[in-house]
Amino acid sequence: MTPARVANGVNPLRDPQDKRLPRIAGPCGLVLFGVTGDLARKKLMPAIYDLANRGLLPPGFSLVGFARRDWANQDFGQVVHDAVRQHARTPFSEDVWRNLSEGFRFVPGTFDDPAAFDLLAETVADLDRERGTGGNHAFYLSIPPSFFAQVCEQLERCGLTKAEGDSWRRVIIEKPFGHDLKSAQELNDIVEGVFPPDSVFRIDHYLGKETVQNLLAVRFANQLFEPVWNANYVDHVQITMAEDIGIGGRAGYYDGIGAARDVLQNHLLQLLALTAMEEPVSFEARDLRGEKEKVLSAVRIAGDFDQVAARGQYTGGWQGADEVVGYLEEDGVADGSRTETFAAVKLEVDTRRWAGVPFYLRTGKRLGKRVTEIAVMFKRAPHLPFEHTATEELGQNAIVIRIQPDEGITLRFGSKVPGGQMDIRDVTMDFGYGNAFTEASPEAYERLILDVLLGDPPLFPRHEEVELSWRIVDPLLRHWERTGAPEQYLPGWWGPDSAHAILERDGRSWRLP
Repeated sequence: MTPARVANGVNPLRDPQDKRLPRIAGPCGLVLFGVTGDLARKKLMPAIYDLANRGLLPPGFSLVGFARRDWANQDFGQVVHDAVRQHARTPFSEDVWRNLSEGFRFVPGTFDDPAAFDLLAETVADLDRERGTGGNHAFYLSIPPSFFAQVCEQLERCGLTKAEGDSWRRVIIEKPFGHDLKSAQELNDIVEGVFPPDSVFRIDHYLGKETVQNLLAVRFANQLFEPVWNANYVDHVQITMAEDIGIGGRAGYYDGIGAARDVLQNHLLQLLALTAMEEPVSFEARDLRGEKEKVLSAVRIAGDFDQVAARGQYTGGWQGADEVVGYLEEDGVADGSRTETFAAVKLEVDTRRWAGVPFYLRTGKRLGKRVTEIAVMFKRAPHLPFEHTATEELGQNAIVIRIQPDEGITLRFGSKVPGGQMDIRDVTMDFGYGNAFTEASPEAYERLILDVLLGDPPLFPRHEEVELSWRIVDPLLRHWERTGAPEQYLPGWWGPDSAHAILERDGRSWRLP
């Protein structure tokens, strides 16, 4: 095994052709900006430990924290330790922790401090010598997008964006990918002006969830489903991401962003693309992204905005046994804020497969329960050779992909009720990941961080997908900016009345998950 192959991340103990073996990252390190934030503490640091605990990180893996704190390396190590103890998915192992923590380093500084980035460059070079990271480093910008330009400029200035020989440098950025189309394009110019496009990984953690990936398996591995996955049989599709909590302490981020920018523009449109896309030639990044981009380029808002879209804002009241405050009473929310906490829209996909099939998307906070699902609702049978009374409780056939919680798939169909009468009612067949497999599903960030270190990009949207999504949502956001405040809805309800009216106009109704 040549040094070049090792430096390039090729694991000499693994046959790269054997897809059944777990993928293990080669020599590398990760530089984490924003180590003091909730995302780093609750998700990123625990995910790194869980990868190490599963044996998927190299022995010399290194983690560098960068923040405006007067910490030594051991202080940073304690921060990671506390985060892992509290939030890791896998059991704590002293041996794993000891080996992992030997690669921890901390660089104090601010984003406008050239000396701090010079020290960061020296630290990265030291890790290459001491830990054998081989010049392979990923930079995770878990920071507000307003700082991206400054950090990228500093990384370029001190030579950290340029890889030598077979080594690599990659950058990871979190949503939001801009505030609108124009800002998304500007953000893309900044990041891709420093890192090559293939080295930019945009994190959408929903795409790392097992059930989202299983959607592709359900569609393309089963002859049972794909023949009816089209306008000939499908009546409509509902995609829901609901939360039963408010914004908590996130007013600084959420106020001025809102549900449409926070969820609909990225998570829900990505789920729509995976649901509606054609079969890719392969599951390589280029082919998968190409099919998603075709779908997004064919998506349009299906009519007059006031008739096919709704926005809402939760008020105070009772949610279950708890009395909760309204959005405008949350700490940090501006007086009279018009930020929506609920958004719904009817879309259509102008392709032969989906012509005339509406896709209803909704997301919101303080709704009836926490759930994310894709519900494919089928047309009723063209002829029912039964008495009307036998089928009055019969609904539509449906395939429901549950993304969270209780990941799985439910199939709803009609069946005879036991007894002497011919009564037909809906029944369900349920597949749950927790019941069907002994393996625990990895947390989404585990999968995505490992994919970055492996240079495996299929689950990461390119800037073309991001811009296509903004082209869909931007006109609606501009319309809402010109109209009044969002319609109010009570906590525990499923959004404002205007959201239900979208489907009622079509003779349909939202599913109750």
